Amino acid sequence: MSALSFSLDGKVALVTGGTSGIGKAIAEALLQAGAKTLVGSRSKEKINSAGHQLAEHAPTNSVIATHIDVTDHATIDAAIDQCVAEFGRVDILVNCAGANLKKPTLDIEPAEHRWIFDVNYFGPFYAAQAFARQTTKQDSPSPDSGGYSIINICSVTSFMALSEVTTYADTKGALLSLTRQLAVEWPRLYGIRVNGIAPGFVPADQNRKILESGDRGARILRDTPMERFGTPEEIAGAAVYIASPAGRFVNGECINIDGGFMINGVSDAMKDK
Repeated sequence: MSALSFSLDGKVALVTGGTSGIGKAIAEALLQAGAKTLVGSRSKEKINSAGHQLAEHAPTNSVIATHIDVTDHATIDAAIDQCVAEFGRVDILVNCAGANLKKPTLDIEPAEHRWIFDVNYFGPFYAAQAFARQTTKQDSPSPDSGGYSIINICSVTSFMALSEVTTYADTKGALLSLTRQLAVEWPRLYGIRVNGIAPGFVPADQNRKILESGDRGARILRDTPMERFGTPEEIAGAAVYIASPAGRFVNGECINIDGGFMINGVSDAMKDK
């Protein structure tokens, strides 16, 4: 019996937050696996830069970079419409747009709390709804192909607590819950598998200041068995696997890619090698 394929030939993906960091790495991996891909973010500069960089290593006319502000649901609808107009359909949604906030919980303003939820939870929630509505208008893909797939980028804070990132952790916990809820409901109704990826600590624009503040970064490295931060490219392969025929029975899971951070307990200090 031959191994199942990791090919995404014939599929179309939409990646929010796909113009930098983990989102951009996922978009590049999806393109390399054969999926035509639309990426979006709020930054015009990042949109232009990512569009050119992704197109350099992808087949002609297989990349679109456009404006998506997940707090403005009309831009999500427009991106899905653009996918359909340019590529004929949409098969994969990666919810990667995100925002962070490091602040003592008592000092968090209600407007800040709501805005982080708008980006990290309500944006993915609406994008999932818009994606599902579109897929009901399309010819259903073969289940052997992996079918339709939503991938939510969760976090280690979906599972565990970290100090002074309460709002961010709240949103990522909610996003994990959404992933599981939809994974029970939507395969039956719409043929959509729903999964998550929980990256460990990957330095990027969103979290670099947090990792560099105080001794937080040093403590994270100490508590990570692999003794380093991750890279965006090390997260991206999981998205290809989940969306491909090789991952066609994966549903309701959240794959942790964190160098062992979340399983690390208390141990004696390791001797120098």
